[in-house]
Amino acid sequence: MKIFKLFLSLFLVCSFTTIPAQQNEVVIKTIQVSNSVYMLVGQGGNIGVSVGDDGVFVIDDQFARLTPKILDAIKELSDKPIQYVVNTHFHGDHTGGNANMEKVGAKIIAHDNVYKRLSEGKTTEGLPVITFNDKLSVHINGELVLVFHTDNAHTDGDAMLYFTESNVLHTGDNYFYKRYPYIDVNSGGSIDGYINAVKKALMVIDENTKIIPGHGNLSNKAEYASFLEMLTLLRTNVQAEIDKGKTEDDIVNNTAITKQYDNLNYSWNFINSEKIRRTIYLSLTKN
Repeated sequence: MKIFKLFLSLFLVCSFTTIPAQQNEVVIKTIQVSNSVYMLVGQGGNIGVSVGDDGVFVIDDQFARLTPKILDAIKELSDKPIQYVVNTHFHGDHTGGNANMEKVGAKIIAHDNVYKRLSEGKTTEGLPVITFNDKLSVHINGELVLVFHTDNAHTDGDAMLYFTESNVLHTGDNYFYKRYPYIDVNSGGSIDGYINAVKKALMVIDENTKIIPGHGNLSNKAEYASFLEMLTLLRTNVQAEIDKGKTEDDIVNNTAITKQYDNLNYSWNFINSEKIRRTIYLSLTKN
């Protein structure tokens, strides 16, 4: 548990936070995805926002300190109250604003395991009040939003959301656009579960679907399918080395495993090529 907490702390510090002098420089950028769905980009996981007659429906809420800026961005889209916030998983760069959103009247929705993990923290504020196991249907702003769980992918509590009329998919961290993904093995994530999650999502969408990834640019089905090809190839390459009797260090140091995508700059400040090779190795050998 101590190792996991240190790992998560490093993740948040190195990947998504900045030094105090830079915090005021974070700008929330609004991107229109469909007639009623928007993507907010700031610091942390991409936020989804649906606006309409029923009010505002939000997916993830980044960090607590950014809530005022996020609320300002939402007010530019709608003067109606925020009805619900859905957490795609429990990591702080997606749930850090929960307590603030709760204070402005939003009800938090998440998978059962997200409630479990968040409730283990030091505060009871911002906990989900509606949880689900497998799937959930939300009827809001003139459309059905399908909320579905993916088993042991990025974590053990992941949810993706599909707006059936707008034809928009929010993947949470089951998609890092043109980057190696963070697979939180210590929190139930796995390479096989991650691959299955992407396959599941690709079955739901079509060539015209707009995809809001957990991190990175607005995307589409073709790019998501390419992301799946990367995951599948890296898994195959690592498994082949395991089958040869190679050790963890052998695989971590074998740059040939990820060379194709290293050359495409898929490494980033938290998950570089060494870390993705280690993560896949640990996932495949954990049991």
